[in-house]
Amino acid sequence: MGSARLYTAVAAGGFRRYATYRAATAAGVFTNTVFGLILVYTYLALWDERPHLGGYDQAQAVTYVWLGQALYATLAIQGGGFEAEFMERIRSGAVAIDLYRPADLQAWWLANDMGRALFQLLGRGVVPFAFGTLFFPTALPSDPVIWLAFLVALALAMVVSFGIRFLVALSGFWLLDGTGALQVMMVTGIFCSGMTLPLNAFPEPFGDIVMALPWAAQLQMPADLLFGEADPLPVFAFQALWAVLLLGAGRLVQSAATRRVVVQGG
Repeated sequence: MGSARLYTAVAAGGFRRYATYRAATAAGVFTNTVFGLILVYTYLALWDERPHLGGYDQAQAVTYVWLGQALYATLAIQGGGFEAEFMERIRSGAVAIDLYRPADLQAWWLANDMGRALFQLLGRGVVPFAFGTLFFPTALPSDPVIWLAFLVALALAMVVSFGIRFLVALSGFWLLDGTGALQVMMVTGIFCSGMTLPLNAFPEPFGDIVMALPWAAQLQMPADLLFGEADPLPVFAFQALWAVLLLGAGRLVQSAATRRVVVQGG
């Protein structure tokens, strides 16, 4: 019970922290809206040439764009969450303080990141998505059960996103400079998540490969669920499997990293 209250407080702190950056949030809303417009007109031109590309009609393709813009910061597709701060704490040695906290390192940062993600969804994601649905033809379900399933998939997507970024951040224990790892994560995230183009539009067998990777759990799977192109249970199973694998791998790497800190004297 005490641990639950602790991590809830950490999540609330992460939410409040990002809520203080009002100018950055407003700039993010503007940026996501502008990029959404650019992508929408690009998709409209592409879908005029290739109707039903990836199994989507034009309205679904447009909705996919605005969903991506709503989730871009929420899921930290190209980074921008806790990972740079965590790697700096590793570099400076401040991570030793984190290890002395009466809380698990992974669970602490997960709770913090969930608070950040919730704020980014509400503060930066809702407005571009609402703008898109008001001014463009979109394909949104009327069934509340589908929306509820989508929210579950979104929560799992947040955990998968954290799992990927936590592993990248832990590389800071071995790398003198984590810039390269962060840049690789940025490129991989934007491409493999389907942010640039839906993964189901990729040619086979490459499309099948990227659909099996954890990044597919972030945007592609929730989008297909929202469009009625996928059943909830297989989506949840795929996301949960990757969440468990990534968090488990993070736990193992964290254990090795902790031993490294102890061996080096903190």
